[in-house]
Amino acid sequence: MRNVPHRSPTAVGETPDPYPSAVTWMRRLLLLNVVVEVLIVVTGGLVRLTGSGLGCPTWPQCVPGSYTPVAHQAEGYHRYIEFGNRTLTGLVGWVALAALYAVWRWSGPQREQWYAVWRGWGSARRDLVVPAVVVLAGVVAQAVIGGITVLTGLNPLIVSAHFLVSMVLVASASLAYYRSQLPAGPAPLAVHPLVHRLGLVTCVVAGVVLALGTVVTGSGPHSGDAETPARYGFDPRTISWLHADAVMLFVGLVVAVWLAARLTAPTSLPARGWAAVFGVTLLQGAVGYTQYFTGLPWVVVLGHMLLASLLVVALVRAMVALRRV
Repeated sequence: MRNVPHRSPTAVGETPDPYPSAVTWMRRLLLLNVVVEVLIVVTGGLVRLTGSGLGCPTWPQCVPGSYTPVAHQAEGYHRYIEFGNRTLTGLVGWVALAALYAVWRWSGPQREQWYAVWRGWGSARRDLVVPAVVVLAGVVAQAVIGGITVLTGLNPLIVSAHFLVSMVLVASASLAYYRSQLPAGPAPLAVHPLVHRLGLVTCVVAGVVLALGTVVTGSGPHSGDAETPARYGFDPRTISWLHADAVMLFVGLVVAVWLAARLTAPTSLPARGWAAVFGVTLLQGAVGYTQYFTGLPWVVVLGHMLLASLLVVALVRAMVALRRV
């Protein structure tokens, strides 16, 4: 007779989860997926801010004839920073693959024949599978975009695209993680539909803010390479103030969604989610003005990039919270 796993007590009306430990491991892997996606954004920022973008001047090799840095390279310590970021891509890829497998294996009803792949995809939660697939495919795409970035001599448009795709992957990994905490199936809104739409508009404006942020960086002193800087050619001051104007619009929208969630949601979860977005935004604004008035020290700019990633995570969390009941 097949052994039946232990079932933990559940509330009345809830569907018992026969494999709670498996679901816990799935969520841990999904959380790790978020962490490494944020981490590689930080290391990628370190590459650019230290002028190490061409520390490995070729791709996929680091230098002609070697996939790793060599002692006689003219790039000095920059080669180790760039190579470290390339190496981290492998870790990010393995974590993305493990997260996708966990979603396929444990998000749907358990199968006696786990090797029945087609049955596995059919029963796994689509709302978790799709973002997990996006992350894994995006890691592969980022490796190619990174190679194009090197081969084009750090073209600012490619560098901006490289960062913005990273933000999409952070958002996708965050969506899979936070959505895994909700029950399977359609999640009804916990707020008025207009509040949800306003939240979507806020996310779009956030994308504009991030895009303008890449133009600011690409117009300033941190172009990615210490010897041959590649810049957009825009006036950094003008672009910075345009970026700041977009941030002010974003802050106003965040406050509007926060207040509307407090007024229409039956619980405090949605409002707390948007309060967190507001808090990260204020901190990000403080760091942004600090870097502007202190001459863009690279350490402060790196903190600004980290907070940009955390803002994306907070936004996804807040949007998912609008569907908590």
